[in-house]
Amino acid sequence: MNYYLLAQESELGVPQIALIVAAVFLLVVLYIFLSYFKLYIQCKLTRAGIGFVDLISMTFKKIPVSMIVQSKIMAVKADLTEDEGVTLSALNSHHLAGGNVPLVIRALIAARKAKIVSLAFQEAMAIDRAGRNVLEAVQTSVYPKVIDCPSLDSGKAKLDAVAKDGIELYVRARVTVRANLQQLVGGATEETITARVGEGIISAIGSASSHKEVLENPDVISKKVLSDRLDSQTAFEIVSIDIADIDVGGNIGAKLQADQAEADTKVARAKAEGRRAMAVAAEQEKEASIQESKAQLISAKAEVPMAISDAFNSGKLGVMDYYRITNIQADTEMRTSFAKGPEQEESTVE
Repeated sequence: MNYYLLAQESELGVPQIALIVAAVFLLVVLYIFLSYFKLYIQCKLTRAGIGFVDLISMTFKKIPVSMIVQSKIMAVKADLTEDEGVTLSALNSHHLAGGNVPLVIRALIAARKAKIVSLAFQEAMAIDRAGRNVLEAVQTSVYPKVIDCPSLDSGKAKLDAVAKDGIELYVRARVTVRANLQQLVGGATEETITARVGEGIISAIGSASSHKEVLENPDVISKKVLSDRLDSQTAFEIVSIDIADIDVGGNIGAKLQADQAEADTKVARAKAEGRRAMAVAAEQEKEASIQESKAQLISAKAEVPMAISDAFNSGKLGVMDYYRITNIQADTEMRTSFAKGPEQEESTVE
């Protein structure tokens, strides 16, 4: 009897469980429907081309559904068609790749309004994935940007350059640039533009024959710099270069000439001192030679008495001959003393 009652209870419980499961399923479906109903209706009314299944699929892919829907609606209302590549799949892929979908769509809309037909959807996504702000690039292309040269971050107020006449000039320029969307990825930044323009300004002033020529026609610098195509391989296109201010500095050429003259004077003094030292050395050598000759003379005179003594011993010299030689020597010394005078004798004695 108990088994029969249990079986009867179990048979009655199956429909109840099915009803509960069905109710839960209906609640889940109702919740999902209510969650995406507003977005689904919005997609249908705006003809965004996003279905209910697409909304659920994006949820499972962890894609922000509302953001993608709003971006697709903006693209449709701006006449960005799927033929141009603006598809739901492309938007989802760009988001999953780390891109900023709304920024890309706003950039495309701004480019379309500005009639910049060269910016394609794939190119805009590539610029965004490269880390560049594609919307800012489009805005810079529409509204040119002004760059100071030298830049404010460099710590220098003006560029300094020297003309051929030696006069130093201080120059400050303002460079107007427009974004080059085709070279935005991989192109050089503002720092390169500033450095190139600064180099061009210095070169233009340095090639001027006189600083007055630069002061009379500052546009000479602008024309020279613009003709050098300094914006090649950069993310910008130079529109114009305006010379904001020019100041005259010192006469660098005169200072250099004065420094060169002073250096030449020092070199000449050094050479003269070298020649004087060589002359003193030569004089000392002559005096040493004279002293050596005097020493040889004294040595020779010292041998004379010995020679006379040998002559006496050998009988070759007599007494009368000796006296005759002595008289000759005395007469010679007397004549020499008369010829020198008293002052020379005193100096000789000293």
